[in-house]
Formats: sequence, C-alpha cells, structure tokens
Amino acid sequence: MADDKLDLQHPLELSAEAHSAALNFFNAAFRAEESGLRQAHELAERFQARDPALAETLRLYGDEEGWHRELLTEFLQWLGGGVKPMGRVTRTLYRLYGSAKAMNSIVLTNLMFETIGSTTYRLTLRRVRQPEFKRMLTVLTRDESFHVPLNVHFLREVMRDEGALSHLKLRALHRLLFYTLVLLPLASRPKAQAFDGIGRLELMRAYATHLAELSDELEDLGLSRPSWLLRALGAEARPATPVADVSAAERFADRNQVLVQEL
Repeated sequence: MADDKLDLQHPLELSAEAHSAALNFFNAAFRAEESGLRQAHELAERFQARDPALAETLRLYGDEEGWHRELLTEFLQWLGGGVKPMGRVTRTLYRLYGSAKAMNSIVLTNLMFETIGSTTYRLTLRRVRQPEFKRMLTVLTRDESFHVPLNVHFLREVMRDEGALSHLKLRALHRLLFYTLVLLPLASRPKAQAFDGIGRLELMRAYATHLAELSDELEDLGLSRPSWLLRALGAEARPATPVADVSAAERFADRNQVLVQEL
C-alpha cells in the first residue's frame, strides 16, 4: 500500500453539476471509511482477551480503513472541496450503527455496508474516464471487495459460541438491514447520480443481488435472501457461490487479483 499514490496532477474535468455530485459521492465514501475505522478498532479491543490474533487482524483492518480516509481527504481537496456534514439519512444510519453494542450486530452491519460500498465503487469504476477518478475508485474497489470475505470470517468467529436467541436477533437485524440498504438509493441517487450515472433501480437491483449472494454464503448462520424483494426489483437471483469465505480472503490477499475477479 505504501506504493499506492493517487497522482493528482490533471485539472478537474467535470461540469458544475457533476462536480457537486462527485463531492457528495466521495464524502459518503469518507464517512464509510471513518465509521469502519472506529468500529474495527473498538472490536479489536473487545477481542483482545478472547483471541489476540483476531484482534490484531481487526486492528490492521481498521488501519486500512484509516488509510483510505487519508486518501479520500487528499482526494476531496483535489476536488476543490472537503469533508462536509452528513445528510439526514446518512447521519441517521451511522448514528444507529455507532450505537450498536453487541459484537455480532456491529460486524453484520459493517459487512453489509462493505457489500453495498464495494458494489457502488465497482459500478462507478466502469463508468468514469478521468485517470484520477479511476485510480481512487480502483483502490476502493480492490480493498473493499477484499473486506467482504474478511468480515464474513469475523462474523462467523463472533457467532461461534452464541446461543439461539443471539442467532434470532442476528436474523432479524439482517432482514431489517437488507430492506433498508436496498432502499437507500432512493435517498442517495439525487445527490450522486450526476457523477456516477447510476440510476435508482439499477443500484437497488445491484444491492439486492449482492446482498442476496452474501445471505446465501451465510446460510449456516440462518440468514436467507428475501426472494420476493428480488422478484419485485427484477434483480438477478444468481445461485450461491463460495466467494465470501475466509479462503476467498486468503486467495485475494493479492489485491490486484481481487480487482480482476470483481471486474
């Protein structure tokens, strides 16, 4: 990662509307990385006595989120803006996330946030042309896609010794988050669509598809896809494939391989 430079040399080539939307897009990315950093380090402290090796992994994971935050700070300055206060919907989501106390709730929420984040970055990377945007999005797409299987492993570790009531709560939270995150583009698209060109329904379908695949991967924890929602959105109900387990994280330790696989 020390060799990953943004190389922000070319002048910005965006219309006024797209420029404002780009600021909104990368501010949202900044807030996601900031939240991931805080929660990963808090989890590391709570895991320290139980599993020091896993706690160290969580610290490193949080450090990587912090590195992304530094890159995004530099990138927002190049865009001619900076970190802005969160909007009402985003503020509410992160306030609820920050108030979570149970480790399984924190990890599941982070996992599902990482899933929609990597989905958004991947779709946007396919559309942008300016080298600086492609570079920033390449780093985010590559690393957030790696974080998904890593968080699957974290969640299984958290749930390993949990009882039936904890599993029931996890399933209820999963279903609530699934619906909430699939509907999120209804609020976010007016702010960012002029930059990334992704429509509401397209993004909702993509979120539903990838969250459904994640649900299939975690069927051993009792999680399941809400099939009616996928049908209502016309989302692709692809079969389950083992892409989000710890072996996937190990295979994709070379982040360039993550990018090849995802794109």
